[in-house]
Amino acid sequence: MNLTISVPSIGCSSCIETITKAIQSVDASAAVTGDAATKSLDIESQLPEVKIRELIAIAGHKAE
Repeated sequence: MNLTISVPSIGCSSCIETITKAIQSVDASAAVTGDAATKSLDIESQLPEVKIRELIAIAGHKAE
């Protein structure tokens, strides 16, 4: 599944890295690219969207 999610709390590449690690801890093959300027993530994963949003929250961010 390809998914684009807005995450307003992203401030830098470290935020993106933290979220990426959280998602890849459950789906090691997930591909996550982020843009701190637009505060968005492009995610390719086998996980359902609800689980991805949950993992973003566990990483300390709120997906919109």
